[in-house]
Amino acid sequence: MNRRTFLKQASIAAAAPLEAATVKKPNIVIILADDFGYGSLNCYGAGTKHVRTPNLDRLAKQGIRFTDANTPSSVCSPSRYALMTGRYCWRTSLKFEVLNVNAPLHIEPTRLNLASLLKPEGYSTSAIGKWHLGYGTDKADYAHELTPGPLEIGFDYHFAVPSNHGDVTGVFVENRKVAGLRSSKVEPFGKCYYGGKPFLGFDAPQRVDEQVMDVLTDHAVEWIGKQSAAKPFFLYFTPVAVHEPTTPSARARGTSGAGPYGDWIHDLDHSVGRVLKALDDGKFAEDTLVIFSSDNGGVLMTDGDRPEAVAFRAGLHVNGDWRGRKHSIYQGGFRVPFLVRWPGKAPAGTTCDETINLVDMLATVAAVVGKPLPAAEGAAEDSVNVLPTFLGQTLKTPLRSSMISHSADGVFAIRQGPWKFIEGKSAKPEEKVPKTRKMELAPQLYNLMDDPAEQKNLINDRRDVAARLADLLSTSKAKGHTRN
Repeated sequence: MNRRTFLKQASIAAAAPLEAATVKKPNIVIILADDFGYGSLNCYGAGTKHVRTPNLDRLAKQGIRFTDANTPSSVCSPSRYALMTGRYCWRTSLKFEVLNVNAPLHIEPTRLNLASLLKPEGYSTSAIGKWHLGYGTDKADYAHELTPGPLEIGFDYHFAVPSNHGDVTGVFVENRKVAGLRSSKVEPFGKCYYGGKPFLGFDAPQRVDEQVMDVLTDHAVEWIGKQSAAKPFFLYFTPVAVHEPTTPSARARGTSGAGPYGDWIHDLDHSVGRVLKALDDGKFAEDTLVIFSSDNGGVLMTDGDRPEAVAFRAGLHVNGDWRGRKHSIYQGGFRVPFLVRWPGKAPAGTTCDETINLVDMLATVAAVVGKPLPAAEGAAEDSVNVLPTFLGQTLKTPLRSSMISHSADGVFAIRQGPWKFIEGKSAKPEEKVPKTRKMELAPQLYNLMDDPAEQKNLINDRRDVAARLADLLSTSKAKGHTRN
């Protein structure tokens, strides 16, 4: 076969759903860590003297490690919305920051999402872990039934930390109610890690921060154990590690060389290992597509006594060599680890440099199960089918022509090829942008191939490129979708 014929056939395979090649639909497990930076695991460069991530490294050895995987936002709610729906979150009312703990369900019950795509295809579906996408219609009322919620958008089972690790609810949610809720009585109690505000005292069992990872993993493992080979399943598992507060379990405490934050990473790796073991024990592993990633980059701190700063001074660079961190518009906020294991499909022990994004998961999963997407005007507006990368195919042209991202302040950037253009204005009122991020409020242009650390602003040298990307960003916003 000559090269031209090969490329033509590869291109056809990229456009076609996987149904023709797969008789049985695979199980799908998506594991989305919280604030887990690119350089936080061994297979992405973290030193074993700082942390040890054997279970995550196992995924890399048995599958594909992506070097240019990105999140749509440098904070969590927008990235989670985009992953689930295939739509950039800034197209909704949430254009900066994240959803508050009382926010209503942000995914419209009528909108196509991963769960509502897979359930009609015969899948059992569950969402276990951090949710942070809201409940209810006007306001989440935790003392009563939380509906609409995950069950109304396609999930069969839901067990979650409703917002963030350490949030003011202090409880778990199971299906449509606070887990173990005894009455509608609510009284403030204790203190919350975030800002010292009182916890909401629901009449229900309270979370213990150091045990949350194990409780969530217990539920994920138990749910996998209830599945059978007769029906495919989809697990959306979202651990709270390594989001603040840093609360490693008694098992992990003192096991790393990077202090409590490194121990917290060990809890995450242990959790992933338990999920992989559950797949092995149920004899599901060979028929399961496993995807591991993070909702945004890590929290990089250098000064003070916060666990993140202690870890940095110990030598752990959570975002690798990328500039910036969670919240920012620079690559440290968006470039994340991304691992794919799919026995017999994803070539083991390989690396992929193709540019992909969490927003691409809906179109990709649709291709995996052979389900055509509706027109871009009504669903998966910004999702690109990157299944060819999961299959190890080499393509003639990039799958993504461009990619838009935004920071916690609503500062937008667009990437096309090696070029990254930062618009330099915020959706958040400028006076509320923290001083540490004021430098982002100016137009910037970087060539990531020549300058991956974003040190040389070329805005004055390549005004032609900046103008072209500014126009593309504006057009993409106005059009309402980027998928053809």
